[in-house]
Amino acid sequence: MARPFKTYYGFIISFVLLYAVSCKTTRKAETPDIPGPKPDTQVAVVPADTAAPLLKPARTDAFLEKLLRNHPAYFSDILAHKDAYKVQVIYTQIDRDENNQPSFKDYYFNVNEDNYFYPASTVKMPTALLALQKLNELNIPGLHCNTPMITESGYSGQTPVYNDPTTPDGCPTVEQYIKKIFLVSDNDAFNRLYEFAGQEYINHQLHQKGYGYAAINHRLEVFLSQDENRHTNPIGFRDTAGNMIYNQPMQFNRAPYSKRNDVAGKGYYQGGVLINEPMNFSNKNRITLPELHGILRSILFPASVSPSQRFHLTNEDYRFVRKYMSQLPSETSYPSYDSGYYDAWCKFLLLGGDRNAHLPPDVRIFNKVGDAYGFLLDVAYIADFENKVECMVSAVIYCNADEILNDDVYDYNTTGLPFMKHLGEVIYRHELTRKRKHLPNLEEFRLQYDR
Repeated sequence: MARPFKTYYGFIISFVLLYAVSCKTTRKAETPDIPGPKPDTQVAVVPADTAAPLLKPARTDAFLEKLLRNHPAYFSDILAHKDAYKVQVIYTQIDRDENNQPSFKDYYFNVNEDNYFYPASTVKMPTALLALQKLNELNIPGLHCNTPMITESGYSGQTPVYNDPTTPDGCPTVEQYIKKIFLVSDNDAFNRLYEFAGQEYINHQLHQKGYGYAAINHRLEVFLSQDENRHTNPIGFRDTAGNMIYNQPMQFNRAPYSKRNDVAGKGYYQGGVLINEPMNFSNKNRITLPELHGILRSILFPASVSPSQRFHLTNEDYRFVRKYMSQLPSETSYPSYDSGYYDAWCKFLLLGGDRNAHLPPDVRIFNKVGDAYGFLLDVAYIADFENKVECMVSAVIYCNADEILNDDVYDYNTTGLPFMKHLGEVIYRHELTRKRKHLPNLEEFRLQYDR
């Protein structure tokens, strides 16, 4: 009999787990009411080759809608006001053949690329992949993700980085920045990879891979102008003896930007003053839920997407990214995280915001979360090694009942995180009972963690 998932947030499933991992932490917050990663609050610009799409109806599959309607205690309000919540869900069932080759069936609820949401920290996922890709494309002897990376300052708003106390030798590296991005959604780590990859490279590469809505054009948590975000720092990679291996001068993106009309809320605070009109997001980051879902699939199942959509990564790169997408802060030595980073810190689906919740020992979530401006996201692949269950779930919900932005009053705890937790539980429980002709062999995703 399949062993269901145990929750710690007031929802009890009819079976009992045999084991639970023990780990307790607390967390920094964007606002007093959010137990999520520190959000992103910077202006973005949009590349000209991102054309404004035509308006179209949202995609909703009867199967997924029925699955949600079968649990009115969790979803009735959200279903009744799905547009106000700006909720979108993609659920992918994965079936294997006799050779363990996967096939995918996507189900959608209220998914529409034209309905803008602020992607928050989920933009860190493709940026991390592109940083690894750029290293591979440079193909310089001695240049790899562990090569010491020195970031200089060469323009207004730029800051240097000469050391990193979280690494064993104190040297900043691409590898360490990627670890921090996936373990705790570190904003500065993202900024450094954004500066290495460069604004033009990031967006051009995403568009070339078919992610035409994507616009990743600003650092996070620092307030810079569009011009300052077009400029990215001079960067040098040196060997352990201090010899220069690769020197990258300051980059500047000269591409023009297209017009958009993305707004949210009915008012927002600016400089302590309430502006009674919707906040304009047209110059902020953008990427759609199907694009994020597709990028995640390309990491876990690269052979299942077209070659043009794949990132140019090595097998070692894939193993590295998967490891830190699924590793918990408590399992990590470098950086060594304190009790402030609990298991649910970056695992919204299944765990919600419960500081005392833990995944069962045979369940792993490979994902990237985001939260800012009231938008809450999780893009995840869930694997249960004991019960031979796997699926992909991506979701976004807007948690801002008063419709005022920048007031530090968002409904993450009361609406967003419970929604994510229950969504993960309902889909996971369905997966436990779903018939499969061939059980999956998930050993490629059973990884060795730091501790």
